[in-house]
Amino acid sequence: MKATYVDLRTKSNQIIRALRRNERVTIFYRGKPAALMQPLNAASVNAKTKVMDHPAFGLWAKRAEMKNPAGYVRKLRRGRRNAL
Repeated sequence: MKATYVDLRTKSNQIIRALRRNERVTIFYRGKPAALMQPLNAASVNAKTKVMDHPAFGLWAKRAEMKNPAGYVRKLRRGRRNAL
């Protein structure tokens, strides 16, 4: 199926139906192909992955600010007036 950038908003239900029929959808922007949408296979949707296996898990673990996470969050939430 081919769809334009505007079709993403106006005809999204037709695009979803095409994806459910296992069709690929090519998105065009100003007459040129910009993206390709393809349906997920059922195995990847149903597969349960652990959060700890994600590459972003523990990304800030070695940062000095994370020794006291509660203090770091408190500092982020503090208003400007208290920052002076």
